[in-house]
Amino acid sequence: MITIRQVHLNSNFKTHMNKIKPIRSFVKRQRRLSPNKQKTFYEGWALYGLDIVSGEISTKKIFKRNAPLVLEIGFGMGITLLNSAKKYPKQDFIGIEVHQPGILTLLTQLKTQPLDNIRIYNEDAVIVLEQCIPDNSLEKVLIFFPDPWQKNRHHKRRLIQPKFIALLQKKLKSKGILHVATDWEDYANHIIAVLKTNPAFIVLEPPKSLPFLADRISTKFEQRGKKQGHKIFDLLFTTN
Repeated sequence: MITIRQVHLNSNFKTHMNKIKPIRSFVKRQRRLSPNKQKTFYEGWALYGLDIVSGEISTKKIFKRNAPLVLEIGFGMGITLLNSAKKYPKQDFIGIEVHQPGILTLLTQLKTQPLDNIRIYNEDAVIVLEQCIPDNSLEKVLIFFPDPWQKNRHHKRRLIQPKFIALLQKKLKSKGILHVATDWEDYANHIIAVLKTNPAFIVLEPPKSLPFLADRISTKFEQRGKKQGHKIFDLLFTTN
């Protein structure tokens, strides 16, 4: 028999659980844009933006063709995404970024040099992967210089975790590529340890990895890390 007090406690527990937020690997900081920048953002977003409310995407509908699909998670200012899309016009690219200033920078560049093979999400990567990216659809996933969350108590916020890697494995095609770069040795060791727990991934060693490394251009975060004396770790994995 359930008492009125138990019902009340159960109700309070459910309310509490509904308020619990998932652990994020990022801190979302949005700045107020000037009217001119807002105009550039919304005009660009109308051409390149994707929304999670549309659900699972059809790349044939979005890009009007069937082509290899590459996903970059946390594209920052978009330098790698833009360079890759220009260099490989026969591939299609989707970028995910939570910070609007970085998206605005990319949209500003696309305004002067438009490309048909780029689309963008302004959302949490986990949500996009779960709700929008079809299984077995990605040729590559690029994750360059994610937040290392250096302090031990913050390691739980790191993007590369077993559940996240399992999610990526579902979205990658067989022989798909996961390329992660970091300038924090501790995070590099963490990434390798996490990937070793998933038998679906195999480490790519040189010289097989060299063509992929040659494609990556230096980012702002990489240059900052080098100035601080950090070693750069490029970690490549392929799926079975």
